[in-house]
Amino acid sequence: MTLTTSDLRLTDRIWLAVAMLQRAFPDRAFSKHEIREELGKSGLGSGTNLASVNAHLKQHLVANVPPSTGKYAMLFETRAGFLRLYRPGDLIDPQRRSQRGNKQMPKREEVPSRYHDLLDWYEEWSRKQSGSTVPDWENDPLIRLIGSGKHIWADEHADEYVERLRREDI
Repeated sequence: MTLTTSDLRLTDRIWLAVAMLQRAFPDRAFSKHEIREELGKSGLGSGTNLASVNAHLKQHLVANVPPSTGKYAMLFETRAGFLRLYRPGDLIDPQRRSQRGNKQMPKREEVPSRYHDLLDWYEEWSRKQSGSTVPDWENDPLIRLIGSGKHIWADEHADEYVERLRREDI
């Protein structure tokens, strides 16, 4: 069976559009507007719902944002509103982590063959970009401290705590 663009899932359409941009500008992140423009220009946006595209760009596909539904890790937000392709070693929001692994790119058998070169390019690009050592976020001592000590202020607002400390004679 020959696949066409209309057979693609929205997640894969968006990933392909970002991959086209990333291949042209490997060291950049892209605004959501630029990604939507690439979807239109490439024909990948044909028949898509703008609200769905926006939801995918805001949350569904972004590795370092808490998930609402699926646990994809296809894009990475470098700063507010700017995205690039996810690459191994990028931080994944703890709520997004999945026992089965996160989808990071489209499956070759689920995209038309004309896009297979983008999949090959991504594998090479992500390998080069992530370097030979991938950070072990699970065992990073500083990352593991996230949330520790919150019990200290559980019964008292932080501002009240600081004010109390200022009033006390030490």
